[in-house]
Amino acid sequence: MMFAGVRLPSSGRGWADDCASQVVELALSLPVLVLFVVGIFDFSGALTLKQKLTNAAREGARVAAADPASDMYASVPVAVSDAFQVADSYLLSEKINDCGLSGGGTPPTPTQTGLTWTYTSTGSGCPGSGITLTINRGYSTTVNGIYLIGTHVTISYAYKWQFNSVGGLVGTRFLGPSTINTAALAFNQN
Repeated sequence: MMFAGVRLPSSGRGWADDCASQVVELALSLPVLVLFVVGIFDFSGALTLKQKLTNAAREGARVAAADPASDMYASVPVAVSDAFQVADSYLLSEKINDCGLSGGGTPPTPTQTGLTWTYTSTGSGCPGSGITLTINRGYSTTVNGIYLIGTHVTISYAYKWQFNSVGGLVGTRFLGPSTINTAALAFNQN
C-alpha cells in the first residue's frame, strides 16, 4: 500500500513487533519499581520500630511513675532502675537489638544531670550512634493550669535505611533521619 510516495506496512504486521520497546520500557521502569518496593518495606519497618520504641518508653515511664520518690537522691534510684529494666526487657522481647545496653544482665551506670539519668550504648552490632535511653523523674508540665510532675522517658535509636542502597539504582540518595526518637510521659503517683 502506498500513500504519498511512502510505503506503509501491510496489515499492521510491522507495527505489532514491539519486543524491543518492551525491553527498553522494562529496563527504565524496573529500577524505579524496585525503589518503590524497598521504600515501602523500609518505611513500614521504621514505623513499626518507632511504635515498639514508643511502647518501651511508655512502659518504662509507667513503672517509674508508680515507684516512690523517696530515694531520688540516690546514685541510681529504684524508679530509674525499674524504668531501665522494663524498657530494656521490652526491647529484647520485641527482638530489637538493645546495642548491649543490658550488658549481659548488669545494667551500665548512667550519667546523671539533676533528676535525669541517661543510658547510652553502641555495642553488639548496633548501627550508627546506637541507643540512648533517658529517664527524667522530675519532668514538669502544666495541664489545664495545674502544675504536675511526671516521669519522662525518651529513647533515641539509630536506624539504618535500606532505601539508600537501592536509591543508587536511580542515582538518588535518601537523607532521612538516621535516628528514631520517641518519648512517653507518665505523671508520678508518689
